[in-house]
Amino acid sequence: MAKNYVMISGKRIVSCMIACAVLAGCGKAQPQISAAWSGQKTSETITSQNTLSSPKVTAIQKSQSTPGTVTISMVGDVLLHMPIENAAVDSDGFYDFNFLFENMTDEIKVADVAIVNQEVILGGEDLGISGYPCFNAPFEVGDALVHSGFDVVCHGTNHALDKGKTGIINSYNFWKDNYPNITVLGINASQEEKDTVKIIEKNGIKIALLNYTYGTNGIPLPKDMTYAVDLLVEDKVVKDLKYAEENADFTVVCPHWGTEYNLGTDKSQAKWAEIFRENGADLVIGTHPHVIEPIEMMEDSNPGITNNHGNGDMLVYYSLGNFCSWTSSSGKNIANRMVGGMAQITITRDDNGEVVIADYGVRALVCHLTGGYHGATVYPLSKYTDEMGKESRIKTQDGAFSRDYCVDLCNKVWGNGWK
Repeated sequence: MAKNYVMISGKRIVSCMIACAVLAGCGKAQPQISAAWSGQKTSETITSQNTLSSPKVTAIQKSQSTPGTVTISMVGDVLLHMPIENAAVDSDGFYDFNFLFENMTDEIKVADVAIVNQEVILGGEDLGISGYPCFNAPFEVGDALVHSGFDVVCHGTNHALDKGKTGIINSYNFWKDNYPNITVLGINASQEEKDTVKIIEKNGIKIALLNYTYGTNGIPLPKDMTYAVDLLVEDKVVKDLKYAEENADFTVVCPHWGTEYNLGTDKSQAKWAEIFRENGADLVIGTHPHVIEPIEMMEDSNPGITNNHGNGDMLVYYSLGNFCSWTSSSGKNIANRMVGGMAQITITRDDNGEVVIADYGVRALVCHLTGGYHGATVYPLSKYTDEMGKESRIKTQDGAFSRDYCVDLCNKVWGNGWK
């Protein structure tokens, strides 16, 4: 079947890149690493249509826009163990998850394209709300993600089939019926959709977005829905990347890969990174390990950071860790799971008309746990105090946890290149 693509023209903002540090490296001059952005999104109506020819795009003109430049951010795993699910439900049984993200909303909304890895399926209450090992979350999680400013949701994870075919359908329909302008990746309702590469358009730049998972915890794809989840299958990935290279200005891959709780990288990540690079991916942002992992700019021999047309420059965030999580496990290194990252990347069209990475960085985050109703939330580490570290409930599971512990972890994994 011929491959289709979706173009979605969406929210535009003015963003301001401030205070920069430079990632350690040699060879080419590196783009600057930005500490934070400021600005505000405004909502708009978007119309998109799948078609073999030219997609229909209704672009809402915004007075605040930066043609030829796009800011991209992504956070890691929204991993909803039962303590967080329980913290979200009130005495009348109603769920509200806005508290989880309320301290990050301004930083999420500032990006032109804000991406989140929704680790667990949104199957709804009818399927039973559950935590590890077979997760299921209420639809109100999706409401909170949208309220917080996310534009793109990755559902291609190892937990996508935790509630089987019904979980996929319920989650897919929730997004389609309630938030059709949100770009959902990794799960599909048809073979046609699986064969579609989604391309969004922001500020005159076409960005291909791809999301795959290494597997689904041994749960097989439904026999009558083998297209349900996008998996890391080389022929499929290469085909998608080639299509993206021909039809988009810039390609982002969000793989669910790696080894859980490993602060380094593994052979599988190295293999897939090379496949992505060989076939034109420009930016790779990984999830799944539930801890942060290194950031690498893979470079060719040409001067400067250029668009990757195959074996060229490619930026890799191997893992952003958890965005929010409250595991029931205890012991050494449990504290590592409380630290996450927000990838922040600016891309721009250069004098040759190529879209390239202008600067990049990572914002360190910490999930703060106090227990009780609404007793969990995410903070930038820069705003996390020693006192907050002392009161976090995670100390009962790993006594080593503290603000200094989080800082030391970021230094260990990212060096000087974080804020």
